[in-house]
Amino acid sequence: MKFVETLFEGGLWKSRYVVLSAVIASLAAAFAMFFIATVDTFYTVTHLGGYASPALEPAARAALRAETVTHIVEIVDGYLLATVLLIFSLGLYELFISDIDEAGSGKASSRILFITSLDDLKARLAKVILMILIVRFFEYAIKMSFETPLDLVYLAIGIALIGLALYLSHAAEPHQGKPPVPEAKGKA
Repeated sequence: MKFVETLFEGGLWKSRYVVLSAVIASLAAAFAMFFIATVDTFYTVTHLGGYASPALEPAARAALRAETVTHIVEIVDGYLLATVLLIFSLGLYELFISDIDEAGSGKASSRILFITSLDDLKARLAKVILMILIVRFFEYAIKMSFETPLDLVYLAIGIALIGLALYLSHAAEPHQGKPPVPEAKGKA
């Protein structure tokens, strides 16, 4: 019976390697998003050649500027999504397969890749996803036409909610490097 238990537990433990499919797929998707965002950056920059032309009408310049800002926001969004996929891939690998030896020797690893639990991975992903949502909000705010004062109120409420979300996400994380608050001493 002990042999069957040992065999079963060994197979069960090795089944964690199925996570490699998610690691590889996420890494491939991250590379794809980095490629897409980089190509978008190249084409956005190359289309700006005529922006400095004195022959360009002010209305056309304003339209080109608005279009360029929108494209840049989309590029930032693409890079953030690629970063989410990369963090997800590396985090899954570290949690289920093995620590990444190369990451342990770098200074950046202590800030980015120190993932010790699924909650830690979720927290890191949540921060990047929050940034993606903020970028999306900014993108929609740029395209929005403000026809009534109520439209501006809605924009202000959205900005206030973003500020609140950033505050709450920052307040929820443990702050290292701060001295501990001394306890109040009572008189005996």
